Amino acid sequence: MKKRTRISLISIIIGVLLVLAACGGNSGSSDKTKEVKKDFPLATKGDGKAKADGVANVALVSDTPFQGILNPAFTQGTPDQEIESFFYPSLFGLDKDYNIANNGAGKIKFSDNNKKVTVTLDDKLAWSDGKPVTADDYIFAFEVIGNKDYDGVRYDDTFSGIEGMDAYHAGKADKISGIKKVDDKTVELTYKAANPTLRAGLWSYPIQKAAFKGIPVAKMSASDPVRKNPVGYGPFKIKSMVTGESVKFVANEHYYAGKPKLAGVNLSVASPDTINESLKQGKYDLALSYPTAQYDPKKVPSNVTFLGDNDLSYSYLGFKLGHYDKEKQENVMDKNAKMADPKLRQAMAYAMNNAEVGKSLYKGLRTPANSLIIPNFASFYDKDLKGYTYDPKKAKKLLADAGYTKKDKDGYLLTPDGKPLVIHLASMSGDKIAEPLAKFYIQNWKDIGIHVELTDGRLMEFNSFYDRIEKDDKDIDIYLGAWGTGTDVNPAGLYSRTSAFNYSRYVSKENDKLLAEGQSEKAFDTAYRADVYKKWQELMVKDAPVVPTLFRYSLNPVNKRLQGYSLDPEVYNTYQEMYVTDKAAK
Repeated sequence: MKKRTRISLISIIIGVLLVLAACGGNSGSSDKTKEVKKDFPLATKGDGKAKADGVANVALVSDTPFQGILNPAFTQGTPDQEIESFFYPSLFGLDKDYNIANNGAGKIKFSDNNKKVTVTLDDKLAWSDGKPVTADDYIFAFEVIGNKDYDGVRYDDTFSGIEGMDAYHAGKADKISGIKKVDDKTVELTYKAANPTLRAGLWSYPIQKAAFKGIPVAKMSASDPVRKNPVGYGPFKIKSMVTGESVKFVANEHYYAGKPKLAGVNLSVASPDTINESLKQGKYDLALSYPTAQYDPKKVPSNVTFLGDNDLSYSYLGFKLGHYDKEKQENVMDKNAKMADPKLRQAMAYAMNNAEVGKSLYKGLRTPANSLIIPNFASFYDKDLKGYTYDPKKAKKLLADAGYTKKDKDGYLLTPDGKPLVIHLASMSGDKIAEPLAKFYIQNWKDIGIHVELTDGRLMEFNSFYDRIEKDDKDIDIYLGAWGTGTDVNPAGLYSRTSAFNYSRYVSKENDKLLAEGQSEKAFDTAYRADVYKKWQELMVKDAPVVPTLFRYSLNPVNKRLQGYSLDPEVYNTYQEMYVTDKAAK
C-alpha cells in the first residue's frame, strides 16, 4: 500500500511568475500561452553498460529540511517518504489499476468470502542487518498502530475493521484476536466484514520487533530506530545521515531480490531555485519532488531526459470547521466556526481562477480539479462533476443570498450581522515567487468583496504549516494544502469522522454513510462502489469542506547517464534496477 502523504506546496506553487498580479479576474489566458504536450516517457531507455560500483546522486527538491521520521508507521510528509522508498518500500507490488499484485516481496490471498486475507512474506526477505523479516514483524506493525498510545496517523478503518482490534485499541485485550501467525512467514488477518479497500490499502510495512524492544509505543516516534538508525528491507540501507540535509545509502547485500545494480545513492536536499542549473551541470542524476512549474521545454539541458505521468495527488483549499478530539479520536465541527456557512465556502471556491493558474503558469501540467477523487482512478472518478469553475458572478450572488450585503469603508463585505469579516489564510512557502500566487488568490477573493490575509502576514515553512494545521490553530481559517492520495481510491483515510488527516474537521451523517458503503462487502462490485463514490463526490461539492483546486502532472528529470529508472506503477522497485553508465554526466 502506498501511503497518503502531505505534500509541500513547493511542487505546486514554485516557479509562479509575477504575471499573476496582472491576471486579476480575467478568466482567459494569454494567446501566447502554449500548453506542454504530455507525452513524456515513463522510463529511461536502458541503454549503456552499468558502471562498476556506480553511485547515483539524487536531489530531493525542497525549500525546507526533511524531518527524518523514517518509519512508515510514523511518516507523514512526502520528503521523508521519498527517503524511505530507497530502504523501506512497500511489501506489495501493484497492477495497472493500483491494486496489490503478487509481484513483490509479499503476496496476498483473499478467502472466498473476502473476510480473510493471508499475507505471505518471501522466504528470502530480510532486514538490512541480515535478520529475517518475519510474521511477528508484520503482526507487530498492527500492534503498534492499533495501540492506544500510538501517536501517528495511520490508524483507520483498515485497522479497526480487524476482529478484536476494537478491544485491543481500547486497552482491553493484550492481543488482536483477528490476527493469526500461521508460520514464520505467513499471517492471516480476519475482518469483521469484507472490505474492498484492502485490495489496494492493506498495510504493507512490517516493523522490526527486535529493534523496538523495551521502547513504549508512546515514545516510538521519537526513538532512535525511527530517527537515527532506521533499518529497512529495501535495495539500499542507510550508511550515514545528516538529518534534514542528506542521506548516504549503500547497497543492501541482504536484499531479497539480490544486490541492486548501484553500489550506493547519495541523496541531498536541493534548492528549487537552483535545481535546473544543478541538473545542467550534472550535479544530480535524478531529481525527486521536482517543481513542475520550473519546467521550460525550451531550456531542457542536453544531458537530461524528463519522465512524466499523471500524479497521484491534488492540491486543494481547506476550510477550518472544528477541532480534533484526541480523547475520542474523532473530528468535531464547531458551531461558531468562522467558515461554518457553506455559501461562504462555495463563494470563495467559485472566486478562484484555477484555469488561469494551470494554463498560464504550468503550461497545462496543472489542470483545474473538479473532484476529490483523481482521474487516475478511472472507474470511480466522476468526469462529469461540475465542481467549482471560475465564476465570480455566481460567487457574489451566493454571498448576497447568505446576507453578506453590507460593506466596510474599504469595500470589504461584513458578516450578515454587520461585523468585520477577515479570513486568515495559511499557505506554505516555496521560493521568492511563492508569495505572488497566494496574493493572486487573495486578490480573487477581494474581487468578490472577501477580505483575506495571510496568517501572521507571511507564508509558513512546510513542517510548521502542518504542525499548526494539525493542532487546529485558531489563527488559521483557511489553508492551501496538497495530498498524495496513495494508491487506494478510498477517501475515508482523509475525510472520515475518525481520520486525523481530516484537517477541515468536517463530519456529517451522510458522509459517514457513503464512506462506510464504499468499504462494504457490496463495494466489491465495482459498479456499486462507483455509484457510491459518485454520490460522495457530489456531497463534497455541495458541502465544500475542502475544495480541490488543481490536478497535477509530475515530472522527474533524469541525467542521461542514469538508466533503468521508471515511473510505471507496475514496476515493483525501480531503485533495484537503476544504474549509472560511463556516459559523462554533463
